[in-house]
Amino acid sequence: MPKKILYTPRHWALEHIHDRSERWKVIIVHRRGGKTTACINHLIRDAMQINGSRYAYIAPTYKQAKNIAWDILKSHCIDVQGVKFNESELRADFGNGSRITLYGADNPDSLRGVALWGVVFDEYSQQPSNIFSEIIRPALADNKGYALWIGTPKGKNDFYRLFVESHNKKNWYGARLSVEDTGELDDDELEDARITMSEDEYKQEFLCSFEAHIKGSVYKQELEKARKEKRILPIHYDEQLQVVTSWDLGMSDKTSIGFFQKYSNELRLIDYYEGTGHGLKHYIDVINDKGYTYSEHILPHDVKVRELGTGRTRLETLESLGLTNLTVAKNIGIIEGINAVRSIFNRLWIHEGLEEMINALSQYRYDWDDRLGRYRVKPLHDWTSHTADMLRYFAVMEHMLISERRIKSTSQINFIDSSHEVSAY
Repeated sequence: MPKKILYTPRHWALEHIHDRSERWKVIIVHRRGGKTTACINHLIRDAMQINGSRYAYIAPTYKQAKNIAWDILKSHCIDVQGVKFNESELRADFGNGSRITLYGADNPDSLRGVALWGVVFDEYSQQPSNIFSEIIRPALADNKGYALWIGTPKGKNDFYRLFVESHNKKNWYGARLSVEDTGELDDDELEDARITMSEDEYKQEFLCSFEAHIKGSVYKQELEKARKEKRILPIHYDEQLQVVTSWDLGMSDKTSIGFFQKYSNELRLIDYYEGTGHGLKHYIDVINDKGYTYSEHILPHDVKVRELGTGRTRLETLESLGLTNLTVAKNIGIIEGINAVRSIFNRLWIHEGLEEMINALSQYRYDWDDRLGRYRVKPLHDWTSHTADMLRYFAVMEHMLISERRIKSTSQINFIDSSHEVSAY
């Protein structure tokens, strides 16, 4: 098998990817910088050098992997002797027994049980934060494999956290490369981009700013106002108040559970849990292990649908497992539900430790319709939707909750840091 690939690395890719030995790399590169091509070729090089090795490229969705990376993989392997392509599985099999497969983060279960030598996460800011820790990290253990995260910023999410932490951890490396660092785009092109794009779009896509607002974010204004009014801060569980949970129950998708306390007109989101691939008993165990006192559990309306395999509803299964005080949310449209969330947001306090939940909520966004030249009416359904739906079900039913649900007669908001104490009255 020839050792030469049809690829000429860009100078930034050599310096920050190909010639670096760190096991974990977080590389932020501006739009049109060539990061996907660089990382696909990084995998090809390693697949050719290590016989029988396995590598994965993961895009936010399977469709994106096919549309963006599949042609790149095929074109750069065209002269590699013995390589065969499996179109149906987006897989390249090399003559030395190695393999590169493309995946989508929208189907994380397809990655379970796979042993890997290396993985690339492309546009990681649009992927669920638990895909690495729960699925990929164990898959890399046997062969001491590596991971490479690439993308452009979309707010301060898990991609941002990884980038920050990469500067302080052994065997980690992080780099942020704007157009000014790579020199990949000429001045005329950048000037035209400044004219045709908003300031936030330009800063995010070409200057790699994590501060720029996410285009089409559904709850952008609500989250900005909550931060400005210091309603995102450390909050304790108040033992004088009971807890209401709100669920978005996934089948193959993840399940999201929010933990709320209500006092007078004040709503407190104190805790959050999400998981993938577990049975209902797992989530009941999680709830019980929290040690909270519960008043009720809000469930999505489709919990009443009977499953063909068992003939039972998930509502009946939850009841048989010992979960009581169950409330099924009203079946209203997504748009009406979003309006319900907006109507409660001024009264909502969020524990700042719930970073993954806040990140998902900030990235819940309307999809852009190129044909009509406008945002679609309904938000994009992706990994952020489950968090947003959990909050939507709570908002729809919030007015029906008994206001105080108190264990004792009085309660005040209980913050971890007393310097943050405020009054909502």
